[in-house]
Amino acid sequence: MRGGEWAFAVAGLPLAVVGGVYALTVLYAGALLSLTVVGLPFVVAALLGARRLGALHRWLVGRLLGGDGEQPARLPRPGGVVARGRVVLTDPVAWRALLYLVLRLPLGVLGFASAVGLPLGCVWLLGFPLWGRLLEAESGSAGLLDAVSVGLGVAVLVAVPGTVRALSAVNRRLARLLLGPARTQRRVRQLEAARATLLADSSDRLRRLERDLHDGTQARLVGLAITLSLAEDALAAADRPDDSRLRALLGRARGQTEDTITELRRLTRGIHPVALDGGLDQALPGLTATSPVPVTLRLDLRERPHPVVEQTVYFCAAELLTNVAKHSGARAAALTASSADGRVRLRVRDDGRGGAALGTGTGLTGLAERLAAVDGVLRVDSPPGGPTTVTAELPTRLR
Repeated sequence: MRGGEWAFAVAGLPLAVVGGVYALTVLYAGALLSLTVVGLPFVVAALLGARRLGALHRWLVGRLLGGDGEQPARLPRPGGVVARGRVVLTDPVAWRALLYLVLRLPLGVLGFASAVGLPLGCVWLLGFPLWGRLLEAESGSAGLLDAVSVGLGVAVLVAVPGTVRALSAVNRRLARLLLGPARTQRRVRQLEAARATLLADSSDRLRRLERDLHDGTQARLVGLAITLSLAEDALAAADRPDDSRLRALLGRARGQTEDTITELRRLTRGIHPVALDGGLDQALPGLTATSPVPVTLRLDLRERPHPVVEQTVYFCAAELLTNVAKHSGARAAALTASSADGRVRLRVRDDGRGGAALGTGTGLTGLAERLAAVDGVLRVDSPPGGPTTVTAELPTRLR
């Protein structure tokens, strides 16, 4: 049992009582005043107060229980008193906070009883034989009641941590469901984050493409133009040009042309892999064949995903295999791709040293952001010493 869980059970009781009494009073008084002139203003003010009490409870859960503490969206502030009152009355966050305050009252009482009442009862049960000896004029031998009380005391002692942990888990879940953003607000945030990720990824790709064209392809084309100019000068320099020099210049020009074509193919492959035209079942074998680490491939692609999802899976597989080759020290890897029931699953497993995690600089964070842009998730299981298993899961169709 963590100290924060015990502290929340003890310190959270007064706040739970205040919040529960407030919520019940608001509901009762609001029902009585609903037919009067002050009914709606009272409910508006009460909902604003419930929002603030909910924020205080959310902070306490985050500090002591380690909850996510995700903040709901702020209330909009339209012009006019009536418009602002309408916004408060239709605010789902305030109504859910009011419901949380009602449910938190019995949970607070149960938490305090489990953190304080049960330990005190345990002390009383374990010390029952001693209390009996102190109260009796003559001390007798230990009886059945003494043995039962000690046994119950030990059972209660064992049950205290599990009870406190269970109530803490319930409080965390309740706060996440009722004090966090509404489902629509959370979805809007996810879409905004996905849009920002896609824009940043597109801008980064364009910058890399521009840099590669400027530093690579453009330089090769300039070199080719210079070689052709030298060949032209050699032809115009004399009536009988030097054949050996012309052959050398033309050979150089041909080599530069081939290098330029190779460079352009590499750049276009980064924009959209040609292998994906035939689907993942044709693109992934070619990708694993070029891996420095031997890769065992297993495919079970029953339905073809959306082209954007397909491209995301391909680049995810390429990045994961690159990580295996660069960072894992693995001798073998396995790549599994399957699509069924509207989901695509990509799993890459290696026998390397392990220790991979999101945010450790191996590109996994960028992959997680790219997958989130298409409603996908990335899971990493990489204990120290290996093996490492990275699983990407995303829908086959975009909504």
